[in-house]
Amino acid sequence: MSFELFISRRYLRSKQRHTFISLITWLSVAGVTVGVMALIVVIAVMAGFESDLKSRILGVESHIVLMRYGSEFTEYREVLEYLKSVQGVEAATPFIYSQTMLRSAAGLSGAVLRGIDPASAGKVIKNLDGTALQTSESDESEDEAIKVPGIILGKELAKTLGVGEGDMIYVISPRGMVSPVGHLPAMKRFSVAALFESGMYEYDGSLAYIRLDEAQRLLHINDAVTGIEIRLKRIDEAKKIAEKIVNGLALKYRQKYWARDWMQMNRNLFSALQLEKTVMFIILALIVLVAAFNIASSLIMMVMEKTRDIAILKAMGATDRSIRKIFIFKGMSIGLLGTTFGVILGSLLCFLLKKYQFIKLPPDVYYITTLPVQLEFLDVFIIAVSAMVICFISTLYPARQASKLNPVEAFRY
Repeated sequence: MSFELFISRRYLRSKQRHTFISLITWLSVAGVTVGVMALIVVIAVMAGFESDLKSRILGVESHIVLMRYGSEFTEYREVLEYLKSVQGVEAATPFIYSQTMLRSAAGLSGAVLRGIDPASAGKVIKNLDGTALQTSESDESEDEAIKVPGIILGKELAKTLGVGEGDMIYVISPRGMVSPVGHLPAMKRFSVAALFESGMYEYDGSLAYIRLDEAQRLLHINDAVTGIEIRLKRIDEAKKIAEKIVNGLALKYRQKYWARDWMQMNRNLFSALQLEKTVMFIILALIVLVAAFNIASSLIMMVMEKTRDIAILKAMGATDRSIRKIFIFKGMSIGLLGTTFGVILGSLLCFLLKKYQFIKLPPDVYYITTLPVQLEFLDVFIIAVSAMVICFISTLYPARQASKLNPVEAFRY
C-alpha cells in the first residue's frame, strides 16, 4: 500500500478533533447515497415504461412495413415467397389499409380499417387472433341464410359503437361507385366476430380488422394490397434488414419499393421518452452534485485542521503530488462509499417494486396499473461512474490547496 493511501485511510477512520467536520463527511456519504439511489430507481422506472410501451406497440404493429411506389401492389404473393428466403425474417403477411366509417344501431364512428390474411396475420401481429375471421356468422333473414363476414374491433371502438360479439355493424367506405345521382359510398354489413385489447387507447379506439378478400371487394381494388407487414427474429436489426429487402426487390422485380421499420414509425414517441430520461438523469444528478459540494467543504476544513501534518510530511520529503493524492483518495473514498450504498439500496428498491408492486397507478389515467421496473446493468454502470466523476472533481480544489501549503509558514505558527 502506498503511504498516500495509508494516510488517507487513517484520516477517514480516525476520530476527528472537530465533530462538525466528521458530521459533514457522513452527510456527504448520505447525500451521494440518496442521489445514486434516486437516479437508479427513476431511470429503472422510465426504462420499464419504455420497454412496456415498446412491447404494447409491437404487439399491434409489425417490425417492418413494406410498400410500393406508384401503381397497385399486385405482385405481393411473389414478394411473400421472396421474404421467406431473407435471413432474419420470422413471418410476413399482406394487409390493406383504409379510413372508413362504422355504423351500428347505437352510434357512428370513424375507424382505421385493415384487411388481413387470417392465416398469417397472427404470426406478425401478436395481439390479434386472426382465426376469428376464418368463420362467418349466419343471419336468418327472409327465410334465407345470408352469410355475414366477420369483423374484429378494438375494445374502446366497440364501446363507442355500443356493440359486442355477435352484433351487426355496417362498414361505409368512401370508395364507392358513381351513379346518376352522384358518388355513392360503398356499404357492407359485418358481424362482430371478436374484440381485441392492446392496452393503448390509440389502437383500441380506432382499429378494425376484416378479411383481406372482403377488404378488396369493399374498396374495389381487385387483387391488390396496400403493403406487407414483416416480423423479425431480432428487432434491433430492423433498419438493416429493411434496406436489404428494398434493395433485393429492386433488383429482382425492377420496381420501386420502400420500407419503414418500427423505430421510424414511432420515432417521435421514443425520442420524447429518451429526451425525458436524459433530462431526469441531469436533474437528479444535481443531488449528487450537492453532496459533492459537501465533500469539497469537508476536505477544505480538513486541510485547515491538518496543516501541521502536511508541514511535517513535506519536511520529511513528501512531494506536492503525494499531498494531493492523500486528499483525493479521502474524497474518493467518501464518494465510493456513498455510490456503493446507493447502488445497493437502489437495486434493492427496484427489486421490491418489481416483485411486490406496492405502488398502484390509477387505471383511468395510465394504461398500466403498477409501476414497471426494468433495471439495466448499463444504466447502473453509467450512474455509478457519473457519481464517481463528480466526486473526483470536487476533490481537486481542496487537494490543490493542500499541496500549495508552505511548510515553513506552518511550522512558524
